[in-house]
Amino acid sequence: MGQALGSLIPLGVAAAVSTVPILVTILILLSDNRNRSALPYLIGWVVGTLFLVTVGTIAASSLPQPRPRQPDTIRGALEVLIGVTSVALGILAVRRREESLGGQEPKWAHAVGAIGAGRSLGLGLALNLRPKGVLLCAAASLALYSANDGVEDTAILIFVYTAIATSTVALPIVATLLSPRRMEPRLIDARSWLDHNGPAVTGTIMVMIGVLIAVSGITHL
Repeated sequence: MGQALGSLIPLGVAAAVSTVPILVTILILLSDNRNRSALPYLIGWVVGTLFLVTVGTIAASSLPQPRPRQPDTIRGALEVLIGVTSVALGILAVRRREESLGGQEPKWAHAVGAIGAGRSLGLGLALNLRPKGVLLCAAASLALYSANDGVEDTAILIFVYTAIATSTVALPIVATLLSPRRMEPRLIDARSWLDHNGPAVTGTIMVMIGVLIAVSGITHL
């Protein structure tokens, strides 16, 4: 369990440091609809992450187990593929940011604050299907598959990954609903920082995590 946990923590952190869901969180919390939209969005985000990594783990469990003292070729090949794809997406994100105008707000930003509870729930679910989220959940699923722990330990590890991956959405929402006046200036500052630096940070982390996943895959070939 300890080895799997060591693999899941950096993957969860990489999932947590994701510009789009954090920016959507801030936009909802700064809108007039935050009291009816923030919690549904959080529920959608958490449930979507939990569902994706659970399904991935179940799918990974169907992969054939390697023979003793034999390389885990299937796992290695999948990890290399996930790692290379993550690196490519990270580089693409950084390059797109460098080519775009600094501080320019996404076109969809104005619409986020006006959505109601139902659409917020759907948005939280849908954001898990972004390429970054799918790749990281796939990598987490392979880590759980390789650990070969029991059902209870696997369930605990899935919840740990979900808690880490969704923390950057959950914490601001809970803090803002409890103390909106205290949080609003911080949310405004965070929004400005994300507009200028978010994609570059996300892209860099994707490259780093992608390299680690690819190297792990190579060691299993």
